[in-house]
Amino acid sequence: MSEVGDLSIFKAINLKINDPEQVALRFVNEDGSDEPVSYRNIFEGTNRTAHALLKAGIGKGDAFIVLMKNHPEFIYSLFAALSIGAVAVPVDPRTKGRKLGYQILNTRSKGILVADQLVESLVEIGEEIRQVPIIGVLYKAHHGVAPITAHPSLNEILKTENADIPAQAVKFNVSAPAQIIHTSGTTGDPKGVVLKADRYFIYCMMAEFLWRYQADDIPYTGLSLTHGNAQSVTLMPALAKKLPAVISERFTKSRIWDICRKYRCTTFSLLGGMMAGIYNEPPRADDADNPVRRVISAGTPRAIWEAFEKRFNVKIHEWYGAVEGGLAHNPPGSGPIGSFGKPPQGLLEMKIVDESDQEVPAGIKGEMICKMVSGPTEVNYYGKEKDSKEKTRGGWLRSGDICHRDENGFFYFDFRKGGGLRRQGDFVQPDRIEKIIGEQASVSEVCVYGIPAASGAPGESDLVAAIVPFEGQTVDVQGVKRACLAELERNSVPTYFQIVDEIPKTISEKMLSRVLKDAFDPCAPNVIRI
Repeated sequence: MSEVGDLSIFKAINLKINDPEQVALRFVNEDGSDEPVSYRNIFEGTNRTAHALLKAGIGKGDAFIVLMKNHPEFIYSLFAALSIGAVAVPVDPRTKGRKLGYQILNTRSKGILVADQLVESLVEIGEEIRQVPIIGVLYKAHHGVAPITAHPSLNEILKTENADIPAQAVKFNVSAPAQIIHTSGTTGDPKGVVLKADRYFIYCMMAEFLWRYQADDIPYTGLSLTHGNAQSVTLMPALAKKLPAVISERFTKSRIWDICRKYRCTTFSLLGGMMAGIYNEPPRADDADNPVRRVISAGTPRAIWEAFEKRFNVKIHEWYGAVEGGLAHNPPGSGPIGSFGKPPQGLLEMKIVDESDQEVPAGIKGEMICKMVSGPTEVNYYGKEKDSKEKTRGGWLRSGDICHRDENGFFYFDFRKGGGLRRQGDFVQPDRIEKIIGEQASVSEVCVYGIPAASGAPGESDLVAAIVPFEGQTVDVQGVKRACLAELERNSVPTYFQIVDEIPKTISEKMLSRVLKDAFDPCAPNVIRI
């Protein structure tokens, strides 16, 4: 099967396939079953999907929506877009209502590939998106969803469509748009970040110069492939180095170690809120008995960093990155605990500035900005030229993150711009509070945020701890309160406990405190004043 090397993505990363039947990726479903995917599967699945897109009228420069959890068909869709010069728009499968409609219409998408469980999300906004057809519905047996006769079955398309490279396939062009990934939209409508095809190539290079994967590594992720993290840490680096990566349909904090043991995974990727959730799981005697050597994490809470490493017998490789740009990392043993490291030498320049764009000394908080060492620093928000230019004003990418650096040039994240918590003159570190509360036996997840102080003091906050109990349990409120009073400084003890069924999160697993804040009512039965 020599043609496998002719597929755009394989040519771009110079991947030589000796055995097309070799397992390239393994997808773990929610019911525990798995789907091994060979290089032949990727080749043929990509080509069949490309033919289906072309027949649906989607060609070079046209956008289409991919709305599904982590399935093999997701990557076929991404690579099919690259093959025919189309633009894939992966959408967080949790997205609903106005936000979903906005992403479909904002990108002028001409069709939708959707998984069976998520068709209802489209039905809810059917009138709004009536001009955008469903090209195919993906069915998974473990979902138990009956076939919908009104729309084509993607399963049937992938069985019957032509498996050869389409005649309309385009030459790999590093400057061509390949994806539009939307930001979280925590402060307004999400912005669609246009990613060029060279982003795939960059992600592949990261396998060597950033993650330093070895020949015996088996990477794992439960992060959504609609997010740059899963693509840059797991999917593309694994393909580039021919490592048999394992990808879960969705993230599960309670099963992550069992999955890693079963498939002998040596490394996995996390985001800060996920790490806290795993740490909050009840301790087990075999916590340290696992094959994982390294956890690649973005946003490890400083308060649990060392305890996490010790409990699970792993090393944390901390890093910082954003879909718009910006990159730094702190490999194990290279920098201080709590730091996200330094930018790759010769690639990026990074500094901390005040509101006048003046660089501040070590130890002083300010906005972190960065720029490419060679070549322009650019961001392309789809249809938003003014916002794109403002994001890179003066040739520097504005992160919107308040950070500081130490005397040795290591960078530290403090809080999102406009999101700092101050109480009676002191800045409060939520991760320390979340660690203490999360260690309590009845607590599954916790998110600490601020509301305007009842005192009316400008810039001051009262603290709220939103707490999720373990399934079938109730929160031991008095026990959590005793732990807070015993182990936290008085200014760090929450004013309120807000008992909730779940913590809403962004696609990047950041906790959406804004949603919790909107639902907060001091008189509500689920709110307890401490």
